[in-house]
Amino acid sequence: MRKHAGDQADEQGAPPAIGMRLPWSGVPADLARMVESHLGAPVAEATTQTGGFSPGVAARLRLADGRRVFAKAVGPRPNPDSPILHRAEGRIAARLPLAAPAPRLIATFEAHGWVVLVFEDVDGAPPDLPWKKDQLDRVLAALADLAAVLTPSPLEAPTVVERFGEDLRGWRRLAAGSPTAGRAPDATTTKDDLETLDPWACRHLDALADLETRWTDAATGDSLVHADLRADNLLLTPDRVVVVDWPWACAAAPWFDLLAMLPSVRMQGGPAPEDVFDVHPVARGADADAVTATIAALAGFFVRQSLQPAPPGLPTLRPFQAAQGRAALDWLRIRTGWS
Repeated sequence: MRKHAGDQADEQGAPPAIGMRLPWSGVPADLARMVESHLGAPVAEATTQTGGFSPGVAARLRLADGRRVFAKAVGPRPNPDSPILHRAEGRIAARLPLAAPAPRLIATFEAHGWVVLVFEDVDGAPPDLPWKKDQLDRVLAALADLAAVLTPSPLEAPTVVERFGEDLRGWRRLAAGSPTAGRAPDATTTKDDLETLDPWACRHLDALADLETRWTDAATGDSLVHADLRADNLLLTPDRVVVVDWPWACAAAPWFDLLAMLPSVRMQGGPAPEDVFDVHPVARGADADAVTATIAALAGFFVRQSLQPAPPGLPTLRPFQAAQGRAALDWLRIRTGWS
């Protein structure tokens, strides 16, 4: 599995999707030996893959017998949440149907607070950035196929509300920190945060907070969605598009993945979301108000998260979220028609 999309920024200066990668040699020695024992051969070469936000190991391993696998591993430092995400990904990956365009999970290992996931190696590469039309067309077609394979969900997974209910409250949290009389203060929102908001968002902050509340009903559905699609979570091979990194998978409306991906496509040189979403097969028949409410929630999440301190080991996450937030906000202006 090759992931190099994080090395690239688009022509508009979008920040790269990179974390603080560790080399394979950073995995505890006894844990690495467990992996080699299971695979039946020692690791002869490990090539770190830079794309993606995890602060752990992501490496293509060449074994002494010539076979290749892809391994990702993370420990409790620098980010204690990362092992939780790896465990979640392992549970999802182990149960994905063979028809899903995802790499096959070979094995999972844990020791010393570390989690190691070993996957089949995919000889592919992320889309070129800025986006090229032919590659984007391939990815958009793959999203339609993905929704067909994963609707209804072939496995038990958290609902989108269970997964993101506490996260997609950005506008409400920002509004709670505004000086409006009678509103409960939000200790995580500062006056400086509010002063840096887009003027349009400031004018409509209360309306955005209200609109955002409707996303939980709007995005509910029975499709299994990836919920974190971006260029750095896609691999293009000569004959297929492979979707990697599934820790956030949940049950949602079939259009959720498309909607959530399009702000990153825009920030990385692709077309405007409104030019893609409404004509895509997975959006056919989607309720317009439901879509707008979900865009509002997503925009609020990106905008507010971009104002928070960087999580340990993820130095480019906040600028990346800020760029996604600007793209989502532009889309929301069009959807709402608010001046």
